[in-house]
This record gives sequence, structure tokens and C-alpha cells, in this order.
Amino acid sequence: MIKSKRPSAKLAPLETLLESARGHALPLPQRLAQLYGAFRMSKPRSRPHVFSNFVSTLDGVVSLQVKGHSGGGDISGFSGQDRMVMGLLRAAADVVIVGSGTLDADPQQVWTPESICPELAREYHQLKRDLGNPRASLNVIVSGRGPVNLRLPVFASGRVPAVILTTAQGAKRLLQQKVPDSVRIHAIRRRAGEIPAAAILEAVDRLSGGAGRILVEGGPRLLGTFYEERLMDEQFLSLAPQLSGREFGDARMSLVMGKSFAPRDPLWGELIDARRGGKLLFLRYSFSTGR
Repeated sequence: MIKSKRPSAKLAPLETLLESARGHALPLPQRLAQLYGAFRMSKPRSRPHVFSNFVSTLDGVVSLQVKGHSGGGDISGFSGQDRMVMGLLRAAADVVIVGSGTLDADPQQVWTPESICPELAREYHQLKRDLGNPRASLNVIVSGRGPVNLRLPVFASGRVPAVILTTAQGAKRLLQQKVPDSVRIHAIRRRAGEIPAAAILEAVDRLSGGAGRILVEGGPRLLGTFYEERLMDEQFLSLAPQLSGREFGDARMSLVMGKSFAPRDPLWGELIDARRGGKLLFLRYSFSTGR
């Protein structure tokens, strides 16, 4: 999920409309608990818990695909509460996965809680410590063809451990660059093309030493792959009350792209949590998985 760095309004608490009773309560620091409320999540056991987060307009657009306006800030109205929730989900995750298209759209991004909501950096760090994982979450970039610039901050800054999941063709291309010490390049056993979500999770599990919670931040094509393979447990969706509209042939993206489910095989989620903050609704859906 791409966010703009434009300053936003002062953080204010969310109003709880419907609260999930599933999973275990996370030990939120006092200020974070005051802003979000109680936050529960399933405790991973035999497999990782996979979740995603996006902000969307009323007509389902998650990216305007316009230079300088492709981030989530233009969708959310640069909501501080949306940033706060995004930081919370990153702090709860052991691994954050993004596609190369998401990286291209925001090349200066590093997927940490404090990069999206620096006002709560101390609280996010405390939460990670209390969850038993004080280090920065592993940032995983998925790129089938490997046209990735290894001098970007997510790789070159050393702020996060990073893995690039790619194909044999992509790995060959990437190894033509100098690979920073904090970066690993892992080739999935396929020469080229789309990398299956199951293969991504298998590689992440092995490379991370057993990730418990995995956050998939997109883009919509990568998210579509996870939904197609029934590997997404939960969807967090911030709903903004704006209409972006689309013209015929418009490149604006919806939540899931490149895959079609209804009417033959629709995917139905269950609303398990709803909160209101400013103009936005913060919704949370549970999905049955095939694992």
C-alpha cells in the first residue's frame, strides 16, 4: 500500500463500531491502544497468518496511476489515522511483502512502521519488543523479471533486512549489480513469469526461519495471486468517501487486478471489525483459505 509523505492532520482516536473477538489481544502500548482500541489477531501455529491492507475510494480505486498522485494519500485524503493503522499492521508483521510495481511507484519507501507514521515510532518499537521480535520486519520484494535498482533505500540503507524473490531469469539480471550485504536474492524454481503465492510463502517461511504473521502490501496484481490461491486470511480496508471515477481504458487500479472470481467462483469475506475515524471507515474482513 503506497502512502504519500505529505503532512496530515493530528492523530485522533478511532471509534469502534464492531470489534473482532477472534484471536489474541496484542499488547498495545498505552498511546496506541488509546488511538486504535483493542487489537486482536490469530496466533500463528502450523502456518503463517497472512493479511493485507489497502485504502480505497467508494468506487473501488486504490491507485489513481497518475504521476505524483499514485499513492494512498490521495485516496485517504492524507489521513493520519490511516497512517497510524498501517504502522500498527507493519509492527504486528514479521514480514512485509510487496511487488516490484509497488516499489516502482514509491521507490524511496522502506516498509517499516516508523517510515509511515513517525509520530508513533516509539510505540511501534515497544509493540515489536513485546511481541518478541524487536528487529525490523523482513522486507520481501517480488519481481519476476528482476528489473530492480539495488541502490534504492530499501536495499542500500541497511535499515531493514531485504529479500528479492525472483525467477532464474530475474536473478541473473539482478546479479549484474552489486548486492548490498543486507540483501538476499532468492530464485524460485521457474525461468520466468508470474511467481505463485504458494511459492512466495514457502520461500519466505524458509528464508525468515518461520514467519508467524505476513503482511502483503500489494500491489493489486500480487494481491490477486494470493486470493486466487486462497492464501489470504484477512483484508484490512480503509474506505474513503470519495469517488475517483474512471474513463474507458483507464489504468486506475482496484483492490484486485489480473484475476477474475465472480460469477463462477466469487470470494466472500466476513466483516469482523469496523471502526470510524474522521471521514474514513476502517473495515476488516476474514476470508476462508484453502490451506
